[in-house]
Amino acid sequence: MKKLFLAVALITALCLTGCGSLKDKEIKDNFIKDVEGLKAYYMEGTLKLTNNDDTYEYDVEVSFKKDDKYKVSLKNKSNDYEQIILKNDEGVYVQTHKSTKQKI
Repeated sequence: MKKLFLAVALITALCLTGCGSLKDKEIKDNFIKDVEGLKAYYMEGTLKLTNNDDTYEYDVEVSFKKDDKYKVSLKNKSNDYEQIILKNDEGVYVQTHKSTKQKI
């Protein structure tokens, strides 16, 4: 019973810690290699900018399609302003939307 417990503990420890670690350069190189082979992708996340004492947070959505076509949407979390950057066969466009929140 003791041997079984030790075996399970060892396997669990290996799973949690991994068998090895990748260096930052390896992770970056693997990521670039994987992305270069894609025909399209979609990502979303949060962008946090700090300027002196001011901090701004944006919801970011990025869509990319082969042949350098993309759409980037940046939405300010505090005032709900949105900016869209679009690149297609006709050119690059930047569109800014007004806030949908009303001040009372």
